[in-house]
Amino acid sequence: MSRATSPTTTLIGVLVVVFLLQVLFSVFGVPVGFAVAWPLTHEPWTLLTSVLAHGGPLHLATNAFGLFVLGLVLERRTEPWRFYLFFLAVGAVAGAAEVTVTELLGDSVSVLGASGAIFGLFGYLLAGNRLTDAVATRITISPRVAIVVVLGVALAITWLTRGRRVALIAHFTGLVLGLLAGRTHLLRSHGRATGAGETDRRRL
Repeated sequence: MSRATSPTTTLIGVLVVVFLLQVLFSVFGVPVGFAVAWPLTHEPWTLLTSVLAHGGPLHLATNAFGLFVLGLVLERRTEPWRFYLFFLAVGAVAGAAEVTVTELLGDSVSVLGASGAIFGLFGYLLAGNRLTDAVATRITISPRVAIVVVLGVALAITWLTRGRRVALIAHFTGLVLGLLAGRTHLLRSHGRATGAGETDRRRL
């Protein structure tokens, strides 16, 4: 896959364009919502825009860097449309999980940022590589134990990202989805050889 058609660099370009639109709308006072909040049915398009929008230049830069590092590796194992769909779907589900769970816990938040999706990419690469496949073929465990292992790994990694206004539920959700997708090689292209294997706004 040539760099010119790289879905990773294309997505980074989209993130930058959306951020510039956020700044432009803010300057001119255009009331366009990008962040997803409860109820999800109020502005359903924010399930997608929230994945692409960011809370500031540093927020954008850190997520763009993570996407660049992980995306360039994963995009070689799949097709562009699968990559885009996985990124947006995982990011949307992660954001929805964050606002839904916090609402059930009696809090109200809005969420924006791509790191739920980026954690999905990380989880996929962690679970779907050759080394993980080689180890998995030598160990026989029950499905229940496997689920516990996946959740335990996700919890441990998520805990390392804790911080003020960090959407930990979204990070955890994206990571679990990525781990499960990696173990099933969900993004594997047919016929292509792959390696075996007023609210508080939170930022992903």
